[in-house]
Amino acid sequence: MLLTQQNRQYNDHWSPLEGEKKQREYYSGKKRHHTLKGQIVIDKNERILSAHTAKDTVHDFKLFKQSKLPIKPTTCAYVDLGYLGIKNIRIPHKASKLHPLSAKQKSENVKKASARICVEHVNAKLKTFQILTQKYRNRRKQFNLRFNLICGLVNFDRGFKVFAK
Repeated sequence: MLLTQQNRQYNDHWSPLEGEKKQREYYSGKKRHHTLKGQIVIDKNERILSAHTAKDTVHDFKLFKQSKLPIKPTTCAYVDLGYLGIKNIRIPHKASKLHPLSAKQKSENVKKASARICVEHVNAKLKTFQILTQKYRNRRKQFNLRFNLICGLVNFDRGFKVFAK
């Protein structure tokens, strides 16, 4: 598995909310909280290329489609099973009770996991900002702006330059 310049990695992050009047829109039955979700796209240098947010009731793949990120046919995306349906993706092999993984599949999973761990490092860096970790007590409309600003600060902290168009 070769990493090229056009490798992309996708992951999502959710933040808890305080329950308010419009509770049903933001309520996640899985997390049992009122939450907001953020999705980041990074390259092989762990630079955040884009960030998108949505209500937590939105599925990962639906959030990806709403973000309208263009993917070239030569782009290789390392994703989890939430993004099943994207072309040219690298998903780990799954084992079942009756069909265990072979040694080759296990070694491929290790390679894929080592490539995907970069996005988890970026998520950990984002979570150092307590506004994303604790209950979000501000206006929900401002979450997208704040999430993008935090992503910009993380890129700036890592030494990536900002290119103005």
